[in-house]
Amino acid sequence: MIKIPLLRTGYRLPTAFTDVVYVTDGRPIPWEMRRLLRQKGLSFWQIHLDQFHLLRSLGHLIGTVVLDTPQVDRGSDQQIAATIEALEAQNIGVIVLTYRVNRPVKSFSLAPTKTSFTISRSTESVSIEDLWARISLNLSHRKKGPGMVCKPLVPGTTGGLSSPNRLADRLQETAGLIAELTEQLRLAGLVQRDFLPKQLPDSEHFRWAVAFQPAEWVSGDLYDVVRLDTTRIAFYLVDAVGHAMPAALLTIFVKQAIAFRQSQEPFAILQPAEVMEALNKKMCQERLSGYQFATCCYCLLDTGSMTLTIARAGHPYPILLRPGQGPLRIETRGSLLGIFEQSTYQQVTIELARGDKLLLYSDGAEPMIGRFDDQKGFLFSDSFLELTDHPITQLVDRLMAQTRQSMTGQAYIDDVTLLGLEVL
Repeated sequence: MIKIPLLRTGYRLPTAFTDVVYVTDGRPIPWEMRRLLRQKGLSFWQIHLDQFHLLRSLGHLIGTVVLDTPQVDRGSDQQIAATIEALEAQNIGVIVLTYRVNRPVKSFSLAPTKTSFTISRSTESVSIEDLWARISLNLSHRKKGPGMVCKPLVPGTTGGLSSPNRLADRLQETAGLIAELTEQLRLAGLVQRDFLPKQLPDSEHFRWAVAFQPAEWVSGDLYDVVRLDTTRIAFYLVDAVGHAMPAALLTIFVKQAIAFRQSQEPFAILQPAEVMEALNKKMCQERLSGYQFATCCYCLLDTGSMTLTIARAGHPYPILLRPGQGPLRIETRGSLLGIFEQSTYQQVTIELARGDKLLLYSDGAEPMIGRFDDQKGFLFSDSFLELTDHPITQLVDRLMAQTRQSMTGQAYIDDVTLLGLEVL
């Protein structure tokens, strides 16, 4: 047995079969990549580039390898080239990434291709979905090797395969289906984003901030900010029960069903409680099948009187932040949308002052904001309290970063949306 010392990087080699071995020059595996691998149920292990050559003797423990470092030059580095050839001789595919764009990737599934990864010897970027297709194909191809123990990605047949060409055809077909499906889901996510506001109504008196992070290609969250007249602005955040495509379809229904004004003359602007009641009735009357429930927080801002009126339907309480005071949850009663047609909703009106900040959020961010204690009630987390004095844009950005970091390692990841307002 070969004894491998612990190198200066702190990485060790895998000791059990691992679907994906990720090799870097010391940088962490991108958060989007970790999330994707966990969602697909694949095991993965990170090692340092210094240890790459040691994988030659561990081929029986490796499904595929991702080599992610700008220092790699397959043509000039003989040791790296020899290691890649040795792994490929053992039926282990190696994906070489030599350039990672430094701009943050807002979503591993929705980001444009120019903000993700590039494959070596290519001037075109490859999205995380394309990278997943390569990994999936490599693992499928790996099944041909003797002693392969990873779970198959291509369903087996009871009659067996008549020839090696049949397997090759199946692998090629599977890769094509994966590529087509990922592209369709990516486009569906882009269409959903078209329903989001293109810009926020910032002014000399108000500043807005938003962060939107789907758990998958599409999201069960929806937000909007709409100027109704010269002084009033409506904004809301909806969170459909569930996630992925069914929840995303429900958000599109909500987007079209929500009404800001009366349907008949004089077309007066509806109060938040009236908006919630009307939307709830529409959802109940449609008798939507599956994922038919949603939460919502709806706000009406009057910039003339400096007042804010809020109603909610089963949604996390919005948070009011005032200079020199602790965070305050604005509590109003209201049940989920789409359950009881006769549900009524309360609303509350508050007067805004200079320096006030309001934060709406979906339940994916709730663990980072605080928790409920049976004895003490709701307790804000220390990490959130440290952010309350920051401008709304910094608060939202840093809270989203903390939420993303906290999700690393979790089996289930929820959609996260933050919508903030600050009085300047």
